[in-house]
Amino acid sequence: MALPAPERKQYKLGKYDIVAQPLYGSTHMLRYTVMLNGKRIGALMSVPNESDCRFMENPPPVPPLRIFALTNRPGRPKKGTSPVRSEEL
Repeated sequence: MALPAPERKQYKLGKYDIVAQPLYGSTHMLRYTVMLNGKRIGALMSVPNESDCRFMENPPPVPPLRIFALTNRPGRPKKGTSPVRSEEL
């Protein structure tokens, strides 16, 4: 006996339209697609709240990546190596 497939559901959360549709290959999970004025702004696997929708609409700024050479701090030097001399300008 097969389980009935969940149906597609649609509801409104503030100014956002939420479409809950079954996830492909899963019996119980739903994909919640968030839309604003007919335009898709994101999707979640958990039930979104209004705060989640606001972050998808206007995400916070992401700081730029730091250069690896400046962030790489090697550990202790191995035995038998000569000490590193720092040259000052």
